[in-house]
Amino acid sequence: MAKEKRTKTAHISSLVPSFLEERRYHALGYRNVAGVDEVGRGALAGPVVAAAVILPPCISEPWLDDVRDSKLLDPVHRELLFSRISEGALATAVGSVSSEIIDSIGIVKATEMAMIMAIGQLSPAPQAVLVDFFRLPSLNFPQKGVPDGDSLCLSIACASIIAKVTRDRIMVELDKAYPGYGLAGHKGYGTGEHIAFLSRFGPSPIHRRSFNPVRQAQGRPVRELEK
Repeated sequence: MAKEKRTKTAHISSLVPSFLEERRYHALGYRNVAGVDEVGRGALAGPVVAAAVILPPCISEPWLDDVRDSKLLDPVHRELLFSRISEGALATAVGSVSSEIIDSIGIVKATEMAMIMAIGQLSPAPQAVLVDFFRLPSLNFPQKGVPDGDSLCLSIACASIIAKVTRDRIMVELDKAYPGYGLAGHKGYGTGEHIAFLSRFGPSPIHRRSFNPVRQAQGRPVRELEK
């Protein structure tokens, strides 16, 4: 099992996102094809954030060769590509759903909500959508869920970068509002350090109480916003 996991990870990390899926829609007459991805689905604190990106059909920029799934990029390259994508795309948009809503409706529905929010804010509006893994039942135009889309599909990879940088910035600000949990470092994910702080302080108002590690720490006093 461990060997299979390492092999799969190595395979994905060697992939270069292409424009193949977008071109298939372009050939059918759909000019505005949005790639959509989310970040923060597995975190214990903070929002889930989705981004949608429409790239020009004939885009040809040197920085496109550096685009990868955001998880494979260091923070410096993510920030640089965030700027390049924002400048070169036809449209970019972001949707964010809070921890409170995640606890209320569940992470799957919250992720779909964030994606729909991002898609709905695109201008120009998309005519077709490519989503990393997901399909969105409420969309009334063509879409495709692409397994490993953030590694295989250029516009989805771009969306993963926009979403990741946006959420990281949100978590840095939340770290100022709720200090002591190390949010600026681990970005709300369940690291050993984060779990230790949760055990010591209990959850803050931005922790996802429906997630098991947070639920287990709820016997501790809730750490409120420090003045």
